[in-house]
Amino acid sequence: MKKLSATVILLISIGCYAQKSELVADNATLTLVAADYKFTEGPAMAKNGDVYFTDQPNNRIIKWNASDNSVAVYIEEAGRANGLYFDHDGSLLACADENFELWKIDKNKNHVVLVDEFQGKKLNGPNDLWVDLKGGIYFTDPYYQRPYWERKEKEIEEERVYYLNPERTELRIVANDFVQPNGIIGTPDGKMIYIADIGDKKTYSFSISENGDLYNKTLFTELGSDGMTIDNKGNVYLTGNGVTVFNKKGEEILQIPVPQKWTANVTFGGPDQSVLFITAMNSVYTLDMKVNGVRY
Repeated sequence: MKKLSATVILLISIGCYAQKSELVADNATLTLVAADYKFTEGPAMAKNGDVYFTDQPNNRIIKWNASDNSVAVYIEEAGRANGLYFDHDGSLLACADENFELWKIDKNKNHVVLVDEFQGKKLNGPNDLWVDLKGGIYFTDPYYQRPYWERKEKEIEEERVYYLNPERTELRIVANDFVQPNGIIGTPDGKMIYIADIGDKKTYSFSISENGDLYNKTLFTELGSDGMTIDNKGNVYLTGNGVTVFNKKGEEILQIPVPQKWTANVTFGGPDQSVLFITAMNSVYTLDMKVNGVRY
């Protein structure tokens, strides 16, 4: 296969989705967009429907153009970015765990470091994030020993969830009782957030208070997740063994097989957010849906 290029597009039909579904478009086909990577992660949708994702081992952020299905390198030397999310101003936020940081990347591809420590100690490694209606940032901070790190142990023992307030003046702990928090996504009304404890193979829901604190921790399902997303019906999409979809009650309603050993993350993209965009191992896939995302 040729090197990654904006002009070389790989579109392979994996097979029509077999079962009739209220979520997946009729006769939809899981489509391989590209397979030029080492490990794909962190998809985030821009306002126009384009999706940005990471190839962490190669230290790159890649852009998928929703209008023509092309892919191209967006940023090299991307801080070993993992999870991505766009803020309300259109800046790209990145969990840049090369130096245990949270980045804000502007439209000129310049970045500033929003967070790199908590109470004088280096973070474990920001992994995934979600921006609330006010512009505050929730992010998970598990510890995964990276081959590019010099350090071999944590400075912060607990693997937590943090909240950076909209003014970017205060970082505080909002959840502290996880084995290994990972995927995170909030509801469009800003009243609830789902957080996966991949280390304990569980996903929880929390209510969100007016100041951003979390309360009413409730077991959502006995399944952990890497990344996750939510649709306009309130269904939650978890990843790992393909994509598993749960309704608001925590009942499994759909399994989307993905032909890879591990599915890392998922989001909605396209102009009307009707394309499910999936990152899995060295590849990225799309699947047309009847439901839509809720990013904007």
